[in-house]
Amino acid sequence: MAKSILLLLMLMASSYFTAIANSQVKNIFLLAGQSNMSGQGGVVKNKWDGIVPPECSPNPAILKLDANLQWVEATEPLHADIDVNVTCGIGPVGLVPCALAGKKISEWQKGTFFYNQLVTRATAAKVLQEEYCGEIRAMLWYQGESDTVRMSDATAYKGRMQKFFTDLRSDLGLPDLLIIQVALASGGKHYTEIVREAQLNPDLPNIVTVDAKGLQLQKDNLHLTASSQVLLGQMMADAFLQTISTTSSSINSQ
Repeated sequence: MAKSILLLLMLMASSYFTAIANSQVKNIFLLAGQSNMSGQGGVVKNKWDGIVPPECSPNPAILKLDANLQWVEATEPLHADIDVNVTCGIGPVGLVPCALAGKKISEWQKGTFFYNQLVTRATAAKVLQEEYCGEIRAMLWYQGESDTVRMSDATAYKGRMQKFFTDLRSDLGLPDLLIIQVALASGGKHYTEIVREAQLNPDLPNIVTVDAKGLQLQKDNLHLTASSQVLLGQMMADAFLQTISTTSSSINSQ
């Protein structure tokens, strides 16, 4: 496929990757959240060490939608042209990058700049989806550290999260869009567990939560290390594969 626009998880299981790469179905994933999603692995004192784990090596079959809404080969740091106000390092996946560091979930609500940018980039991906017979398979969401600082933000998190996911599905015309979100490994202050509780119990259909608690953090006790980003990528890929396998089995049994 000379013009394949396949976007897969960087760390997708090799058997699934091979099957998709050899098919005519292209898979598109949206990536949103804050700094741990845009990737701080290998970043020390605002400088990236330039080390790319072998699992994150470029592959011509894995593309990303860049800041100019053009498909280019996905290379780390994946968010370098998107989250331009911080130094980006290794992230967990290769998708349609939309993550921005330090943003509360209130800044992702419908009508905000970041929400509109996400919808715009997702819409651009959907145009290519229609042209190349692809499909937006999921959004990966890793955010919440900024909502752990104040009690008011932490207690409002669940309702804001539910509204954000519901509005996004509606505006993309994908009411059943799979969302794989990450339960925080860290937080800014004392209210991390309140946000984690909301993430672990989203009370919405087709939401899968991967728990990052216990993954190694950098010295700032906030951002994941590069090796942790690799592990998280594997966890998210496994969650996706398990979800679609369960869904396929359910459909086939009907």
